[in-house]
Amino acid sequence: MSDKKFIKLFENKVKKTIKDYKLAEKNDKIIVACSGGKDSTTVLYLLKKFGYDVEAIFVDLKIKSYSEKNLENIRFFCKKNKIKLHVTTFEKEFGHSLCKIKSVLGSKYGMKSCSICGVLRRYILNKKARELGATKIATGHNIDDEAQTIIMNILKGDIKLSVNFGPKTGIVHDKKFVQRIKPLYFCEESMIRKYSEIMKFPVIYERCPCGYGSFRSDIRKMLNNLESKHPKIKKKIVMNFLKILPKIRERYGIRNKPMYCEICGEPSRNKICGACEIIRKME
Repeated sequence: MSDKKFIKLFENKVKKTIKDYKLAEKNDKIIVACSGGKDSTTVLYLLKKFGYDVEAIFVDLKIKSYSEKNLENIRFFCKKNKIKLHVTTFEKEFGHSLCKIKSVLGSKYGMKSCSICGVLRRYILNKKARELGATKIATGHNIDDEAQTIIMNILKGDIKLSVNFGPKTGIVHDKKFVQRIKPLYFCEESMIRKYSEIMKFPVIYERCPCGYGSFRSDIRKMLNNLESKHPKIKKKIVMNFLKILPKIRERYGIRNKPMYCEICGEPSRNKICGACEIIRKME
């Protein structure tokens, strides 16, 4: 397949996901959660190309040269494509760097850096997107990511963690919660990488150095091995899960409005939100 044909096929696939799942309207203001990697950069580029009102936000994790290069790349990309970029850090938002938090909570409570980072990044993204007047937050999650998380939640024995899955996440509408969308939901990671390379996006393809040895890393290896022996197994996992998702939401979904954290006032499933629980443990 020629590069030109592949680009058209890939872009039409993303357009179809946006249309079929009603992920965005032209009057939406979309904040794209950017890491500087191929997935989020591709989402940012395509939403801009498709005519949506987009801005980018980068949470600088301060992981030495890895974060420095990613920030340099996303700055260059946004300047070239005339996209407004917002930058913040864990230290600015929480008073501690990610490395400091994971060092303390890792030794004291055995918490992994990925789980800490995930909770705190989601908190920042929702809060900042709301402050910026966004109606949607777009992320670069792809079908590989979703298959991994589905299996992870099953192996953890907690299927209710998956109630917010799907191309459009969130089952509760609330003034403090910004709807999250995943335009690359049905795209394989290999396709996204190929598209990024063809388009010559300024990205590095190495994974986050803090993620190696994590539970997700183990599941990724397992699924990649299965995929090599049983093609399309990741797609089958996701598509079959989407069939039962309505039943999962019916059984485990929150039918009323969410609670608000007693400390920060942000939406929460419990009296104290996950981010404030982490910071309390730090203190």
